[in-house]
Amino acid sequence: MTWIAAVTRLRARREPGVLVTVATVRGHAPRGAGAKLVVGQTETWGSIGGGNIEAVAIDRARQLNVEPDPEPELMEFALNDKVVGPHGVQCCGGAVSLLLEPLPVVQAVAVFGVGHVGLELARILARHNLDLHLIDTRSDMLTDERLGVLADAVAQIHVHHTPLLPEEVLTELPPGAHVLIMTHDHAEDAALCDAALRTTGLGSIGLIGSAAKWVRFRKRLATEGGHDAATIDRIKTPIGMTEITGKEPATIAVSVAADLLRTFEQDRPGAAANPVAEVPVVPEVREVSEVREVRVRSGIR
Repeated sequence: MTWIAAVTRLRARREPGVLVTVATVRGHAPRGAGAKLVVGQTETWGSIGGGNIEAVAIDRARQLNVEPDPEPELMEFALNDKVVGPHGVQCCGGAVSLLLEPLPVVQAVAVFGVGHVGLELARILARHNLDLHLIDTRSDMLTDERLGVLADAVAQIHVHHTPLLPEEVLTELPPGAHVLIMTHDHAEDAALCDAALRTTGLGSIGLIGSAAKWVRFRKRLATEGGHDAATIDRIKTPIGMTEITGKEPATIAVSVAADLLRTFEQDRPGAAANPVAEVPVVPEVREVSEVREVRVRSGIR
């Protein structure tokens, strides 16, 4: 399996990994610069030359896999008989540096409703490294021609046409997925809100709409859905940055995307040490969400 295929497999599994690359070679070494190794939680693919170099790199990669916010690292090895590594001696006579690049599990976002605002939002989110799920009951919203604007996406895009029960997609989403509800039908929005509150393991839940819409929804979620106030408060509405008041679809999409990116930042490990100031939520009537170099010395002077 190529290293590209291995990275793709890890992403599909939503499993963290590390891409190890031979960055530089001086003198004799088992592999040349550019050789790659992919390290998952239990498997590896490719090789950077075996022996002590590879074993030490795998050990460190596995440590990075469980760190909360790993950063790229450089490791250096001297290959001579005077250096005894934790996994033995490699005496090829040269020196090697390795670049370890963490491959963290990316954020996942589900946009329910790919209308005017939903499509503009998808265009923005598609420029980011995340898993983007687009769900709609209307097949004409999900045609190849209409979604062609996402052809150069950085994100991995998953399209779901759900003509009957779009809420069933909620149970298929990866853990921690952020949900944005913005369909064309208020009844559909209400059903999705109820189902989202009953689905464990989701990230944030956002609902597009006016203050009047939320008053009706909140009452319905309490009386018909049986949700308590704390549970209902998991739903954020209106979505987006309240300081941005334009109503054009692209403007609303920018607002929603910016607020979501802020949520990503707040979710990052260590974010509590540098909290982002909370912006007061003001009800509004709006319809429509460096390489860190760590030299690991191994005999190099």
